[in-house]
Amino acid sequence: MKKIHIIGLLMIVVAIGVLITAAKDLSTYSNFKSASSTSDAVKIVGNLCKDKEIVYDPRKDPNYLSFFVKDNNGEIKKVVLKNAKPRDFEMSEQIVLTGTMQGEEFVASDMLLKCPSKYKNEEIYVKSRS
Repeated sequence: MKKIHIIGLLMIVVAIGVLITAAKDLSTYSNFKSASSTSDAVKIVGNLCKDKEIVYDPRKDPNYLSFFVKDNNGEIKKVVLKNAKPRDFEMSEQIVLTGTMQGEEFVASDMLLKCPSKYKNEEIYVKSRS
């Protein structure tokens, strides 16, 4: 085989590997009810319940944030994120969480905040440190 053929085959193998890795993150959006019936990580879209307690004490544990989210079906659950509270967290219009249900709590590994902005919609991405 010529060198060009070998390089072409290697590029095809790498491209297939990239596509397989990217496909793992293309999960569909879920809700708290269906998340409780699976142990797989799911994505949940919801809104921050601003009238419920937000727990973040950086002196006690700077990598613990808990809050309540109302999913698109209207169900409210406590969410735990093991990371610092993002700035403008309370101003978020929508939250996309990736994680799993553990008992009655949703433990998030990733969080994407959609925040209002004067000029454009700003997104803030947060990844858990655990």
